[in-house]
Amino acid sequence: MAQLALVIDLNVCVGCHACVTSCKEWNTAGAAGPMTDQSAYDKDPTGTFFNRVQTYEAGTFPNTETIHFPKSCLHCEDPPCVPVCPTGASYKRKEDGIVLVDYDKCIGCKYCSWACPYGAREFDEEQKVMKKCTLCVDRIYDLNKPEEERLPACVMSCPTSARLFGDVHDPESDVSIAIRERAGYQLMPEWSTHPANHYLPRRKTTMNIHQDELIRADNPLKKEGLLSDLPSDKQTLDETTSW
Repeated sequence: MAQLALVIDLNVCVGCHACVTSCKEWNTAGAAGPMTDQSAYDKDPTGTFFNRVQTYEAGTFPNTETIHFPKSCLHCEDPPCVPVCPTGASYKRKEDGIVLVDYDKCIGCKYCSWACPYGAREFDEEQKVMKKCTLCVDRIYDLNKPEEERLPACVMSCPTSARLFGDVHDPESDVSIAIRERAGYQLMPEWSTHPANHYLPRRKTTMNIHQDELIRADNPLKKEGLLSDLPSDKQTLDETTSW
């Protein structure tokens, strides 16, 4: 049985939100639309997004790094949102493993959102139904599109190719190879939902930078007096980096 899913490479995601905006654009005009934003920027914002990018800082200053973490429905192989639905509106397709919502059956009770440990369900304030990522099911099976365009909108729009799409049950697929060779992992496996979507971990790299490469009037390390004395025999940034 196939299981379509996304594999997201956290090492190359730059947090540009292209996946967020393309997802919003496609699904607003597609089978899941409209996806309303009644109060997008006020103190109590409301809006329906299938894909979000969470950005946060890790580490202790000055040794910090910015991490961008895209998150959407993980299309779990054992989705807790399905059995709690009192009307059967939430269901998992046998042919490709995609978890979907039948809007005609949904009564907006929000049971599925309470059951989902990942916060991936969205309540549409205008239509009063629950919505979620569909892996662009109305796009990936559209035979009117060229085969290379039968991909989720977020995958098509990613400028760094941080998003892969395919069958994780096929050991020879690109997503399975990436998971196997690059230590792909599931989000919060302790919940035993067996998420189909996987993440490829960030890879730590080190660079040696000469003192003269840090001489700038606005360098915050210089202002804080935190610049270290680097030995002159260390390699420069140009010598250790492939631009």
